[in-house]
Amino acid sequence: MPVKQDLLEILCCPVTKVGLEILTNEMQVELNEKIQKGLVRNVGGEIVEEPLEEGLITVDTKTVYRVTSDIPNMIPSEGIPIGDENLISKS
Repeated sequence: MPVKQDLLEILCCPVTKVGLEILTNEMQVELNEKIQKGLVRNVGGEIVEEPLEEGLITVDTKTVYRVTSDIPNMIPSEGIPIGDENLISKS
């Protein structure tokens, strides 16, 4: 079950305060493929080992936050930066 719309409306990136939206299935699949290959690091520099069951992405498409059991993980160091090293399709 995705994050509820009323919660999504009040959540924002804890670092930049940019709004969030639900990560599309296509982007999640692509990111999870890179996670499985050991190619993704979080903001804290650690390799992300667990695939995302759901995610939130900043509206500027720069950072992904994990959602586990319908609970968003908004810990800044655990965000996944979407830049050249973790590039995913933004369409």
